[in-house]
Amino acid sequence: MIETRALTRHEDFAGAVQLQQQIWGFEEIELLPVRLFVVATKVGGHAFGAFDQGRMVAFCLAIPGLKPGGKTYLHSHMLGVLPEYRNQGVGRMLKLEQRKDALARGIDLIEWTFDPLEIKNAYFNIERLGAIVRRYVLNQYGTTTSHLHGGLPTDRCVAEWWVGHPRVAAILDGKPLQRPITEVRIAVPATIAALRRDDIKAARAIQERVGAEFTEAFRRGLAVTGFERSEEAGTYLLGPWDSE
Repeated sequence: MIETRALTRHEDFAGAVQLQQQIWGFEEIELLPVRLFVVATKVGGHAFGAFDQGRMVAFCLAIPGLKPGGKTYLHSHMLGVLPEYRNQGVGRMLKLEQRKDALARGIDLIEWTFDPLEIKNAYFNIERLGAIVRRYVLNQYGTTTSHLHGGLPTDRCVAEWWVGHPRVAAILDGKPLQRPITEVRIAVPATIAALRRDDIKAARAIQERVGAEFTEAFRRGLAVTGFERSEEAGTYLLGPWDSE
């Protein structure tokens, strides 16, 4: 049985550093060090781990953020799950721990970035958690050493998780939603993972097209509020967003 708890000890943080190496394959210079976990958990952030019989199999880390105008929020900088524990709800368990902690402290927004070409992750963020997206960032982290990034620029969508919003509560409770009108659809072909491995030029062309479509839609004030999956593609659904 998987259990979750806050990470508070140096040995916990060292375990999270080790998981980074196992999950992403980062070179040492790109690892988040123990020191960052220590600081984050002392200045308003948090870290949680998921454990199987005492062995850490997943973790997440968030740091406090401050927006122009003084609004506070949490930036969920990293969440990783060992490959053999994926598709078992472990990531969702950690996100729910993050939400619980945020609500207890009166924080209504958690943000994080994700790769828009990762269809499964996009579905999880939008349809399983209720996050929306209104920003697209070009090459946020530069080109990394991780095999998961495939040598592509690290273009990212910014997920906004308004943890106290009725939309989020309804999705987490499994209740039906009244969806906004879809004005724009942005499709990512289901073959993208294979293209990243076998045809980086074709994958880059798709990434550039998707980035241009997101940029134009966000310029119009639209937001990602839904995501559809089929055998052919994963499709972002964009329309008006009412934050109330």
